[in-house]
Amino acid sequence: MSLRSVVAISIGGVLVGCATTSTVPSSVPNPLPTVTPVVTLTPTPQPSPIPSATGRVEPTPAPTPVTTATPKPALSINEARVLLNQLLPPNMPDRAGWNADILDAFTALKLPYTAEYFCAAAATIEQESSWQGDPTVPGLPKIVWNAIGERAEKYHIPLIAVQTALLKTSPTGRSYKERIDTLRTEREMNDLFEDLADEAEKLKLPLNMKNPIRTGGPMQVSVEFAQGHVKAWPYPYPMKGSVRNEVFTRRGGTYFGVAILLQYPAPYTDMVYRFADFNAGRYASRNVAFQQVVAKLTGQALVLDGDLLRYSGGVPTGVSGTQAAVYGLASKLAMSQDAILRDLKQEKLAAFAQTELYKKTFALYEKNGQTHPRAAMPQIDLKSPKITRKLTTEWFANRVKGRYDTCMARR
Repeated sequence: MSLRSVVAISIGGVLVGCATTSTVPSSVPNPLPTVTPVVTLTPTPQPSPIPSATGRVEPTPAPTPVTTATPKPALSINEARVLLNQLLPPNMPDRAGWNADILDAFTALKLPYTAEYFCAAAATIEQESSWQGDPTVPGLPKIVWNAIGERAEKYHIPLIAVQTALLKTSPTGRSYKERIDTLRTEREMNDLFEDLADEAEKLKLPLNMKNPIRTGGPMQVSVEFAQGHVKAWPYPYPMKGSVRNEVFTRRGGTYFGVAILLQYPAPYTDMVYRFADFNAGRYASRNVAFQQVVAKLTGQALVLDGDLLRYSGGVPTGVSGTQAAVYGLASKLAMSQDAILRDLKQEKLAAFAQTELYKKTFALYEKNGQTHPRAAMPQIDLKSPKITRKLTTEWFANRVKGRYDTCMARR
């Protein structure tokens, strides 16, 4: 995923899902999830130690005694199943199956069984796929043929030659052309491109047939995120084939979607910012608030996308607008450019909020009694062949938040 990622599903950009990172700002993949319980909006057990950016594990502070209220005991798995069933929409397909998949994901990821978290997952699934385990995409054959035509033109190959090659029988027994003409779902498209990639030489197509599909499943999860996640956290199900294939199953897509949405310590008091992060990348909402403060301190107009650095191949490159603006504050912050860059490199981690740069920047802005929120909405336009009107990360987050509020009202 993040590991974000709205991510293109295309031959060079066929289809974009409304989750996980934007194509507008350049960003690194979302960091792998920490192996600790996440911060929630309701009381949870004391978290385990969290590794710092250097890999050193900091000791967990002793919990402060609470005398004013008794924390609610954690729900049993049977109680959680009942609660989740109460929260799911009244009219939905295979309620028992979805209940099991969501609950299994929470259990495997060691997430707390709370109404807030159940509703966050349910609202995101509903927004991304309308409770379809293998989401259908209107006009998918046209999207794929257009992309193939663009790639053929790039390689100066007549489209008719490509279409003729695709008349050959594929591993399913049907021709590639027939499979493209009858495409309905993302999983079918992924399987098609997997076969095309395996048989590109046999088809004698001098095109780059590497599988370009980067998101999928009922929560539109980044394949890259899933591939990274299984290296940091054990996948709980028997794997049939590759991690990529698991993303396109209902069970696997739900598991990885819940992980990228909830399995990280977010510093928010409003769930809408988790939904924004789901779309724009982890900690994007926190980082946008930082960008707003920098813009006010410097008078510079910045792109409020949550990306503090510019990346190429996952490595910081060049100088981003935010980076240049912060460099202009170096003397006021009493920090060198090397120290500023050191802290900016933690922008995709929870630890960024504890850096010298983050604390000094907010302190500089607030020294005269002004205050500024620690989260703000990323301003990112969503672009995709299947999007026919202006949509933004803010639109996505608010749509999911509306579904979340409806879910919470069912308690």
